[in-house]
Amino acid sequence: MRSRDILGFTTCAATAYPMRTGLMMLAMAIGVAAVVLLTALGDGARRYVVREFSALGSSLIIVLPGRTETGGVGAGSFVTNTPRDLTVDDAAALQRANRVARVAPLVLGNSEIAYAGKLREVMVIGTTRGFADIRNYTVAQGRFLPDEDWRRGSAVAVIGATLHQELFGAEAALGKMIRVGDRRYRVIGVLAASGSGLGMNADELVIVPVAAAQALFNASSLFRIFAEARNRDAVPGAKTQILDILKTRHDGEEDVTLITQDAVLGTFDRILGALTLAVAGIAAISLAVAGILVMNVMLVAITQRTSEIGLLKALGATGGVIRLVFLTEAALLSVAGAFAGLLLGHLGAWGLRLMFPMLPAYPPDWAIFAGLGTAIVTGVLFGVMPARHAATLDPVDALAKR
Repeated sequence: MRSRDILGFTTCAATAYPMRTGLMMLAMAIGVAAVVLLTALGDGARRYVVREFSALGSSLIIVLPGRTETGGVGAGSFVTNTPRDLTVDDAAALQRANRVARVAPLVLGNSEIAYAGKLREVMVIGTTRGFADIRNYTVAQGRFLPDEDWRRGSAVAVIGATLHQELFGAEAALGKMIRVGDRRYRVIGVLAASGSGLGMNADELVIVPVAAAQALFNASSLFRIFAEARNRDAVPGAKTQILDILKTRHDGEEDVTLITQDAVLGTFDRILGALTLAVAGIAAISLAVAGILVMNVMLVAITQRTSEIGLLKALGATGGVIRLVFLTEAALLSVAGAFAGLLLGHLGAWGLRLMFPMLPAYPPDWAIFAGLGTAIVTGVLFGVMPARHAATLDPVDALAKR
């Protein structure tokens, strides 16, 4: 039998039993679709985190109160024991470092905002003028916080685009007085719509001077200090200068933690990359299950097609040809199921992107090729036993269906 004859024969044999063929293809398709969809979810989460932190720029240094004893960045890096609070004076002292371009102290809290009988809960940030440049915020109307003494904050506020729409609608917000908590502020700016980042939705923020936020929340300490090095190459030197300055101010004690963007990205990239591989491995187990189904169904098929095998042998087909026929059939079904699963996986990833627009749920190329390759290899490997069994059948017994 020529290759074309074998291919035509196996195609006819597969289409002659549509239920059996459909079940085998479905098993392979589910396995490949699971690999594609889960890796798209895992890799999408990794790319989302990388994109969020990349928006801060490559020169950002975040100063946290408290000291973590181990290196790297983990969940404990963001929740630390605080032996000594960070203060506005600490932040002001960092401006002396010649490798630091900008410094922005940060006070964070939730409060109510009210205007003309409209009331809602908002996140309030107390900071300085440099925060807009560090976070790459754009002011759509008015201006950002004034450049003034950090210890004497004016009663002014900058609001997000969503707050502007909800509170003022088509009315101009600049110059209007709003109430935040028990204090009144004059709106001097409206941020351009930018969405969420690092757990904060800029469109729903109220930004006030750091001293005003400390008075609002009755707090003397800072939540964080953002410092921006002059360039990416200056980050190590800036970290050293920041540590030296704060250590001098804190009686020689190194009681702060510095986090850079590269450290955050590296840690999350490794964690989410490993998670993607793990879910891909779990999904690949379904391909092994599909391979077992292929083997079982083909063994049953041999029982149904014993007379057909006997006729082929009576016409001169060798055991090798019979093996090749059944291996080709297993390969065809695996390939068809794998590509059907690839289509299902891409449809599922498309659905994820529709439901979660911020998540770039695109399956990585390696997962696509790995899923297809594993499905084909699994189908062929599990087709070896049925093929060998068919090749050993006696032609007389096969024709007699014994």
